[in-house]
Amino acid sequence: MLELQPGWFLVLLVNFLVLLFVLNLILFKPLIKLFKEREGTVKGSLDAAKDMTAKKDSAMEDMRKGLSDAGLKARAAFEDLRAEGLLKQKETVSQAGADASRLMEEAKAALRQEAERARQALRADVEKFSDEIVNKMVKV
Repeated sequence: MLELQPGWFLVLLVNFLVLLFVLNLILFKPLIKLFKEREGTVKGSLDAAKDMTAKKDSAMEDMRKGLSDAGLKARAAFEDLRAEGLLKQKETVSQAGADASRLMEEAKAALRQEAERARQALRADVEKFSDEIVNKMVKV
């Protein structure tokens, strides 16, 4: 079977402990240090990414709010301009109606004057025609 020799066991144990000590100095401590640095770098990068995401979200919210405010201002300006346009349209229509009414009155007055002149001319002609009719009837 297996024989256990205490001399070789001590040599192997010392060899194992020396190798463990040397590997710890040369390999394990630098690797652990490297892993800790990497973990710190990754954590710092994740924190920076979270900060950037928060800034982005904040900027997006500010932009949405700004666009919403600009939309409201644009609607208000549109409504103001629309009301002003309707007022000007009413004024223009009213002015056009007044001008049309004035022109109609002037035309009516001109027609009355023309009709009166025509009547006076016809009256003069009526007397003349009546005299001619009477003269023609008398001669017959």
